Amino acid sequence: MKLGKLIASWPVLRQLDGDPLGLGKAVQSPAQAALHARTGDAEHVVKSVCPYCAVGCGQLVYVRNGKVDQIEGDPDSPISRGRLCPKGAASKSLVTGPNREYRVKYRSPNGTAWEELDLDRAMDMIADRVIETRRATWQEKNDSGKAVDRTMGIAMLGGATLDNEENYLIKKLAMGLGIVQVENQARI
Repeated sequence: MKLGKLIASWPVLRQLDGDPLGLGKAVQSPAQAALHARTGDAEHVVKSVCPYCAVGCGQLVYVRNGKVDQIEGDPDSPISRGRLCPKGAASKSLVTGPNREYRVKYRSPNGTAWEELDLDRAMDMIADRVIETRRATWQEKNDSGKAVDRTMGIAMLGGATLDNEENYLIKKLAMGLGIVQVENQARI
């Protein structure tokens, strides 16, 4: 009986039963048969774009229990076709890493330490500084007297992971504020 069980467990004999190339169940151990893809437990999948460079590779973000569980390349992406570079493949750590900051940090001019601010205060500080800088650097006319209505004291740099709609809104904001120095990471 033991010998029969041992012979039946031999992969070569299992290959004769419909798996002649040994690519399927014939070469699968019981431990391996019990394994399943870690993405199979995801509650839902969100399509996203890799946050690192200007290529814009598609990602599938697998969410379980309200948290990012796994990030993989999106095979439907015409850019990356399911592939990710090492940084993109490790982007889960950007979201779940223990050193990720969840609060606004601020270091005052000539300060030596960071302090935490609530988001409302930080946004008010940014708005105040934009308004003050715009007012202080506003140009109605250039040196030759031509009307320009701009500020050269503020510049904007867009990121590679922004979609067309976000870039459109950022450009509209910049133009509305009179900011003419607008660039994108993809061109630098």
